Amino acid sequence: MRILFIGDILGRSGRAIVNERLPGLIKDWKLDLVVINGENAAGGFGITEVIYNELVEAGADAVTLGNHAWDQREALVFIERAPRLVRPANYPKGTPGRGAALVETKNGKHALVINAMGRVFMDAMDDPFAAVEREISACPLRSGADAIIVDMHCEASSEKQAMGYFCDTRASLVVGTHTHVPTADHRIMPGGTAFMTDVGMTGDFESVIGMNKDEPLNRFLRKLPGSKFEAAGGPATLCGVAVETDDKTGLAVKVGPVRLGGILAQTTPDFWR
Repeated sequence: MRILFIGDILGRSGRAIVNERLPGLIKDWKLDLVVINGENAAGGFGITEVIYNELVEAGADAVTLGNHAWDQREALVFIERAPRLVRPANYPKGTPGRGAALVETKNGKHALVINAMGRVFMDAMDDPFAAVEREISACPLRSGADAIIVDMHCEASSEKQAMGYFCDTRASLVVGTHTHVPTADHRIMPGGTAFMTDVGMTGDFESVIGMNKDEPLNRFLRKLPGSKFEAAGGPATLCGVAVETDDKTGLAVKVGPVRLGGILAQTTPDFWR
């Protein structure tokens, strides 16, 4: 199975490059599964139903969230009618939506997409490891799903890496989101799970993690809020990670970074060229 995970879409420019490039990537790379983190898609803060539908129409098979899941209040309602929208599984019991979704892939197979949120340097949440264990145990690789993708949305690299080892042999891909800067440690772990500490954002990198530079600089330099944060609107870089799995095991056999457009050095997986 050929899988593309696209990192945190940041505002209008991030959405624009996904809408522009993703249909062609699906065709050219013969992608079977596309997962996108969309928690910053609405101006950097949350997601709307219109944006969610746009991402699905562009080719997303699942859209994951994170700590900004409910910044757009409508998400609390429309998530119930959005079967491909996945919020962190370790939100408290009774939270709207779902923490995992079993989606049909473009080649007619099934993939389990799990979203979890870390607890280090972030808001208090239920245990993400217990939540992921619950979801994987209910739908194991091979017997329940042809592929399993875990989006670990958190601040600490150590927590993301711990989740990678926790899921090794049991997931196709564990990928970190949230910090918006792509890391260079993409690899296949000893048990066959592809891993990357942070996939990076899909947005304008001439910014401070996706926001116009002036207000973050003002707050760092003066320790005073001046105005609200606004998403940077320049040309975006699409950041992602590409994974190819073994059809028999569901585990990864190839992994590589993706960076297209914008100001970062461009890279695509050489095994799909």
